[in-house]
Amino acid sequence: MAQQNAISPTRAENFPEWYQQVIKAADMAENSEVRGCMVIKPWGYAIWELIQQQMDAEFKRTGHTNAYFPLLIPISYLEKEAEHAEGFATECAVVTHHRLEAVKDPETGKTKMIPSGELTDKYVIRPTSETVIGAAFSRWLESYRDLPIKVNQWCNVMRWEMRPRIFLRTAEFLWQEGHTAHETAEEAQEETRTMHKVYEDFQRDVLAIPSIPGEKTEHERFPGALRTYTVEAMVQDRKAIQAGTSHFLGQNFAKAQNISFAGRDNKRSLAWTTSWGVSTRMIGTLIMAHSDDDGLVCPPRVAPKQIVIIPITPKAETRDAIIAHCRELAASLCAQNFAGLPIRAFVDDRDLNNGVKKRERVKKGVPVRIEIGPRDLEKGSVCIARRDEAGSKIFMPEAELKEGAADLLQNIQDALLQRQLAFRDSHIRPCNSLEELKQNFAGEGDADWLLCPWDGSPEEEEELAKSLRISIRCIPMNGMGEGPEAPCILTGRPTTRRVLWARSY
Repeated sequence: MAQQNAISPTRAENFPEWYQQVIKAADMAENSEVRGCMVIKPWGYAIWELIQQQMDAEFKRTGHTNAYFPLLIPISYLEKEAEHAEGFATECAVVTHHRLEAVKDPETGKTKMIPSGELTDKYVIRPTSETVIGAAFSRWLESYRDLPIKVNQWCNVMRWEMRPRIFLRTAEFLWQEGHTAHETAEEAQEETRTMHKVYEDFQRDVLAIPSIPGEKTEHERFPGALRTYTVEAMVQDRKAIQAGTSHFLGQNFAKAQNISFAGRDNKRSLAWTTSWGVSTRMIGTLIMAHSDDDGLVCPPRVAPKQIVIIPITPKAETRDAIIAHCRELAASLCAQNFAGLPIRAFVDDRDLNNGVKKRERVKKGVPVRIEIGPRDLEKGSVCIARRDEAGSKIFMPEAELKEGAADLLQNIQDALLQRQLAFRDSHIRPCNSLEELKQNFAGEGDADWLLCPWDGSPEEEEELAKSLRISIRCIPMNGMGEGPEAPCILTGRPTTRRVLWARSY
């Protein structure tokens, strides 16, 4: 009899529901009592902490420091930047009162809490912090000698999401947002591209996700930006996820909020600003990219526990010796480093059936499972199961494991990346006609990403996107966004530009 998958439905049967069930099986998060918001449970939050820790090191390496800014933003700040405000207007949660009064209902006798004390100035719960941080920059900046200003904040934001999905789209989510101010346009554009590359490298090296880096079209740009760069990830149902963006804001926000300085010629000049951010959406991307029908598959770089050691103790008289040996092995592994951090190994010696322990660690995506029983102890060997190779087991001398634990974890990290790279590249193909585009995205099944000659206007792009329920994910970089002159698939005008059309989350 074939072994039943831990996750039901499977990816092939119902991908969106499979995704929700992976999160549940791995005990990562759950919906909260507030519609559209989530409770991130310890296993899921540990993944976020590892993302935060390793990404924050990259921010500091590139010259940024952390700060914190208010959760509440005066509506007047948004009114100063009309295009930016319009872009977020339908997603804003507004604070209008500053206290509650207890009022007893005369009919039911129940006490209700009624908002009172209406605020003269209304506030928006931050959907993003460009305006409030811009106001701070205008206070901090006096001279060109104060530039560049390069800050980042780790915080929560709120965007009123109508169709929530844990990690991918929630009303409240966690993220980082970097904001910088520069003396020249060239410096600001270099900053924008630098952080875009940081995101691309992080997705590849830490999350084992080979994203497509590119620039957004005018229609898809961040509200108020002159240029927006994105990293687009393909997940297993071939949909795209915007996994991080970096924006060159020009002087739009500086003009609206008087971010100016005395230049080298002693004249007042407007600063050039940038912003860039990634969120807990990366966890959703990781799940959809790597996991299987048995649960979460977690790349070692962000696995809360990288190695679990399970003592096999069929006889009471050998139990203590085996557990003690397992603990010694765990301590030896934890004394070693992988990717610049101590290896996260532990012993699962709970008084539970071993089969239950194994299934739990599979569902949680622990990269390496080690089993040690009486015979292994006698032979000085271990039984190893890799999470990325379902059903595989290998036996090796314990000394070999101790010597090569970091190499084993790196091998798993690399294997996940190569698997995703092969999958992604097999589902991106050129397209040279509107009819081919329509055929690819007809129906509800999985659809490839199409690389198309494109010279359409923002209005034409919007109309085609709405009619097929797809979008231009980016104008790819690394040479993919340019090609021989060819007719635009919509207008027929000759163009060398190529864009990627795809379905997305």
